[in-house]
Amino acid sequence: MKLDVITLDGDTAGSVELSDDLFGLEPRRDILYRVVRWQRNKAQQGTHKVKTRSEVSYSTKKIVRQKGSGGARHGSRKAPIFRKGGVYKGPTPRSHAHELTKKVRKLGLMHALSSKAQSGKLVVLDELRAEGKTGALAKQLSNLGWKRALIIDGTEVNTEFAQAARNLGHVDVLPSVGANVMDILKRDTLVLTKAGVEALEARLK
Repeated sequence: MKLDVITLDGDTAGSVELSDDLFGLEPRRDILYRVVRWQRNKAQQGTHKVKTRSEVSYSTKKIVRQKGSGGARHGSRKAPIFRKGGVYKGPTPRSHAHELTKKVRKLGLMHALSSKAQSGKLVVLDELRAEGKTGALAKQLSNLGWKRALIIDGTEVNTEFAQAARNLGHVDVLPSVGANVMDILKRDTLVLTKAGVEALEARLK
């Protein structure tokens, strides 16, 4: 598929031929769901923790005598049935990550790119150039109509552009190696530089 290339000023800078194997697929929701779920689970901290009966602070003295009280034969206030006692089989720190094959991860990224291309929310940019001024860049992006954009450059992001975009909450800037399914799907507009297109095609071929 062929797409027009634009500059940050909104001018046309030729066109680029995008690979149908990467940008022309019919998006599959099941693959996108699996990859996003893998990303979210991998990012989850898993630091939830409760105290067991061996960790709560209580006297170990026997509550009442063994016989004659008419009550149960409790031996410790730390038991889970008592208020402020230990929790039985509660959550402990663990990793929520699970395995996902490289083939599915690669497919997920390809289908995410195709989803943006199919919905008309894919833009190809000539190159990233900025003076390092946030205000000037914000005005350019506003004129282009990019409200929530993910910008993917080549192997490295232009330093001055990254500095100018750092304080813009509606814009994310990533090198091609950082391209991922969740960030692509949650942003309204996906912007690829020509270098970014080449790097992604090399990465996913």
